Amino acid sequence: MSKKAIVLLSGGLDSTTTLAIARDEGYDTYAMSFRYGQRHAVELQCAKNIAKAFGVKQHIVVDIDLRTFGGSALTANIEVPKDRSDAEMADSIPITYVPARNTIFLSYALAYAEVLGTDTIFIGVNALDYSGYPDCRPEYIEAYQTMANLATQVGVEGKTQLTIQAPLMYKTKAEIIQIGIALGVDYSLTLSCYDPDAEGRACGRCDSCLLRKKGFKEVGIPDPTRYR
Repeated sequence: MSKKAIVLLSGGLDSTTTLAIARDEGYDTYAMSFRYGQRHAVELQCAKNIAKAFGVKQHIVVDIDLRTFGGSALTANIEVPKDRSDAEMADSIPITYVPARNTIFLSYALAYAEVLGTDTIFIGVNALDYSGYPDCRPEYIEAYQTMANLATQVGVEGKTQLTIQAPLMYKTKAEIIQIGIALGVDYSLTLSCYDPDAEGRACGRCDSCLLRKKGFKEVGIPDPTRYR
């Protein structure tokens, strides 16, 4: 009997590597992406291309509009920080943090998991090479998993226990890239930039671009990203 897993797929480097890991572990993958009012919506086309390349069983794009609340450089008319040092990235939670985003995304995935009849959700969060987001920490994932098993019919009835897999949690960006390369990931399909142009070219200067560049440099292979 095949096993199913939902994979949160943004179209970026981490989520694509996570999808590759889920497939390598023998899961039939069901990808879920979000059109949430983000300025880098071009990533959704990347997610569609990636889902097709990986042969996912189903790819759902959910429409929600977090611009209703704003509060982030990704969902409001706030400038995306550029050219920050590693120390600056680690100093505080940046304005690119979208309030409660992973909680919202995981809640949709949780509902989908109940309907689909699976007990596994994959998410590409990372606690090492990240920009200080509170909803990327291991204690958050653990707490959400506990909540999920209290909030669902299958959890309450004891039929299954939902698990949230975060295989990249303690990996550096370089290690993530190495894993992906070993699993055959084509990183030219991915986009990590918070502020790409209309042609989908990455800015090369936001936190996400800088972390991506650093990772490829440490691995010693060319970054296939189209930078403007």
